[in-house]
Amino acid sequence: MEEKIANAEKEVEASAARVTNNITIEKREAAKKQAEMVGHPLHLFTKENEALTEVINKTKGLIENIKIDPSDVNNSKINELIDRLRKVAIHYAKKGDLLYPHMKVKYEISGPSDVMWSVDDEIRDELKFIADSDFRKIEYVNRLEHAISRMEEMIYKEQNILFPICTRFFTEEEWYQIYQDSKDYAPCLVDFIKWTEAEDSLSKENAISKATEDMINLPGGHFTPAQLRAILNTLPVEISFIDENDINCFFNEGPKLFKRAGMAIGRDVYSCHPPKIEMMVRTIIGDFKSGARDKVSVWMEKEGIPVLVEYIAVRDDNGQYIGTMECVQKMDEAKKHFEN
Repeated sequence: MEEKIANAEKEVEASAARVTNNITIEKREAAKKQAEMVGHPLHLFTKENEALTEVINKTKGLIENIKIDPSDVNNSKINELIDRLRKVAIHYAKKGDLLYPHMKVKYEISGPSDVMWSVDDEIRDELKFIADSDFRKIEYVNRLEHAISRMEEMIYKEQNILFPICTRFFTEEEWYQIYQDSKDYAPCLVDFIKWTEAEDSLSKENAISKATEDMINLPGGHFTPAQLRAILNTLPVEISFIDENDINCFFNEGPKLFKRAGMAIGRDVYSCHPPKIEMMVRTIIGDFKSGARDKVSVWMEKEGIPVLVEYIAVRDDNGQYIGTMECVQKMDEAKKHFEN
């Protein structure tokens, strides 16, 4: 496992070096300045890492006590800390949605998405596996120790490799969009922090957009863009649409179980998925294009909520494939209704 981690870090650093001609001290300092800018996405990411480090250190202290006296095991306290450590899943989800795909598609920096993304998933899954374990068993103590060690390594990579790369390439407008998209995520040990500069810029954009609205005419009637937007956002379903070229074109707004980053619009859909999911997505879309299937339904639990996810082929009046729509519906109310 240690060798795997070392190799992963080498791959990430090699990818970064190819594009950035090595991450210089100057770039790291630039990243630190952005991290000090109150409300900037790197400021929030860094604050989350600091909060996670604090929980990691507390967990280390308990592990050391167990090693000194194996009978001194406080399962309740350890699992309380693990619950806090598992908040890292939110931090990793933001990286996976907002940073990795944009770096790979826009700037052709593939190391983080190809390597770090998978490591994020492994850490998250390991913390989930050992949660609520009996830490009187040394195997679970060892696994916890290894997991937090990997978390520390990931924090180091973020602060010294990932964030400086982002600083080197991402534009001010891209950071504004990342900030806006970050609002859809639950807090990771740190409350969301307002970035005044981004708020001012986004307010101006909205004002310009409203001033240039035209009527949208359809066979069944007509809307203003504001009306159509409000209707789509009122539907009790999460909707995403990709076109016939596999490009993300639309998603409705509001709180979501499956987060959708505004920066993903205009990118191919495959870049938005971790490597272990990409092949499944390609297979489904390939079947829709060939006509082998028109719909795929997946029932699952997400954050303890029963969910129906439907992937639906969209075809024009001539039956030609023009895209795929994803619909996500919470089924908790339906479940309660039929149980009663």
